[in-house]
Formats: sequence, C-alpha cells, structure tokens
Amino acid sequence: MTAHTKTPATPKAPAAATDAIALLKADHATVSDLFANYEKTNSGSKKKALVAEICSELSVHAQIEEEIFYPAVKTALKDKLLVPEATVEHAGIKELISQLEGVEPDGAIYDAKVKVLSEYVEHHVKEEQNEMFPKAKGTSLDLVELGARMAARKADLLAARG
Repeated sequence: MTAHTKTPATPKAPAAATDAIALLKADHATVSDLFANYEKTNSGSKKKALVAEICSELSVHAQIEEEIFYPAVKTALKDKLLVPEATVEHAGIKELISQLEGVEPDGAIYDAKVKVLSEYVEHHVKEEQNEMFPKAKGTSLDLVELGARMAARKADLLAARG
C-alpha cells in the first residue's frame, strides 16, 4: 500500500523526462479530447466545466510555448515566420478564451465561440505538428532539457490557477 500513497507524486518524474515536443503533443491531445467531450454534451453545467478546463489548459499551454519553447525554436531555426505566426494565432485564441472564461453557457453564440476556438486550435496544432515540430527536431536543441523546463513551468502555472 505504501507504493500507492506515492503515486500522485510520480507523474512529475515522467513529465520531466519527456521532451518538449512530446509534452506539447500530449497537451494538444488533452485539449482535443475536451473539445470532443464538449460536442457530445447538452448539459449547461458540464459545458461550463469543460470550457473552464479547456481555457485553463490552453492558457497554460500558450504561456509555456511563448515563454520557453518559441524563443528556443526561433533562435535555433533563425525563424522569421513560424514563431511570429504562431504567436498571432495565440492572440486570437486568447481573445476567444477571454470571451468564454467565467461566462454561463447561454446558447448558440456561446457554442459558436467554443466551436470557433476549437477550429483555431485545430489549425494551430496542425501547423505546429506538421511544420514547427519537425523543424525543431532537426536542430541541435536539447528537447529533453527544454521539456523539463516547460513541465516545471506548467506545474507552477497550474498550481497558481488552483
């Protein structure tokens, strides 16, 4: 039984050993699942809870990308297009998040905002996974070290959000 009492602490160790791209892809999958669950529910309270989780996940994800991943990729790739474009996409996503956070799911406009948010995120994820990530893998970036920094920052940001 003592092994079971320590399990809550163990997820941090694998996360720290995960490379940056694997961490970001896992975030992408989590958010995709949350959007899929939103599509399946008609419950206002469940919609509100899912949107709160989506907004939290996306906000933290965007912040660790902007603070840690993007600057490293921009430098490694001497990039003048991918990172600026991704940053602009984040701004659009953040705008929709600001319109959804703490708001009651009150019908068609709310659902439309969630749908557009999911489409923005889907487009953004496709570009990162098909363009940015493969290019980043081809550099000398230490993706495991970057992943460890990102995982630690993510844990801090999630803890601060409660």
